[in-house]
Amino acid sequence: MDLVAIPENPVPEGAVSGEVITSDGIRLRWARWPAAAATRGTVCVFPGRAEFIEKYFETIEELRQRGFAVAALDWRGQGGSQRLLRNPRKGHVDTFEEYDRDLSAFMTRVVLPDCPAPYYALAHSMGGNILLRNAQRSPAWFERQVLSAPMLTLHRRLVPGRHVFRVAEILGLAGFGDAFVPGGGATHAGTMIFRNNPLTSDPVRFARNALVVEKAPWLGLGSPTIAWLVAAGAAMAEVMDPDFAERVRVPTLVLAAGDDRIVSSRAIETLAFRLKTGSHLMIPGARHELLQERDAIRAQVWAAFDAFVPGQPVFA
Repeated sequence: MDLVAIPENPVPEGAVSGEVITSDGIRLRWARWPAAAATRGTVCVFPGRAEFIEKYFETIEELRQRGFAVAALDWRGQGGSQRLLRNPRKGHVDTFEEYDRDLSAFMTRVVLPDCPAPYYALAHSMGGNILLRNAQRSPAWFERQVLSAPMLTLHRRLVPGRHVFRVAEILGLAGFGDAFVPGGGATHAGTMIFRNNPLTSDPVRFARNALVVEKAPWLGLGSPTIAWLVAAGAAMAEVMDPDFAERVRVPTLVLAAGDDRIVSSRAIETLAFRLKTGSHLMIPGARHELLQERDAIRAQVWAAFDAFVPGQPVFA
């Protein structure tokens, strides 16, 4: 599928997009861009749950201006990639190993053949969980990775206790795995009213992302299914195991939002301290979507990125 542009969110120059088929036959949408300056390598951008490539056009252009080529994908079941259930607004997988297949197909079929080395990763929320779990593989895909509010544990306002996952497992075994989580529905999260939203305190970027979905409703995704919640619970338990962090092979910068109401910033801090080759930054006042936040918050994100990713930045 083609990339969607609106006046407030133009496609960065030089885009090439296409589809790649995973080992289990799922079509994934991807896009890549050349660097706007002397190439310092490639940054791969990995969105969070219910996100899509277009949401990161601003970030992609900022990476290009720093001298990086960029590649991005839509995870299965969201954005312009193949949806997995009859109702395309249901966010669904049976296991996060399905996302691991997406990552492998993207890297081996898109990035390694056509993007300049070395390779770095910039991942948000669910994407951060996927990248962390794959950072144990040898050889690693990436030289370094930057994780924005990675999904390690859900905030207690969403999941008040472990019993939620146990109930979800029971419902899944009873045949309700394809159903929306209780209280969930088909409405895309980015089309909620701005006031008190948990995603960003920036009204302009919030409205911009909503306009993209308004123009291309097929990009939107509603709540996850019960099966997705069970799979997410297992993936989060894996990365929060006390022995997990020492097996992470990729130097990792972990960014946490001080006012995150989607994932647990305390869990992020706990994991960051366990990493052998990790750095951690808490950004006060930021909500969950750090790269969709106000300029003052995004400036802190970019300052941390520039200090962590090797090479001289094009601009301060």
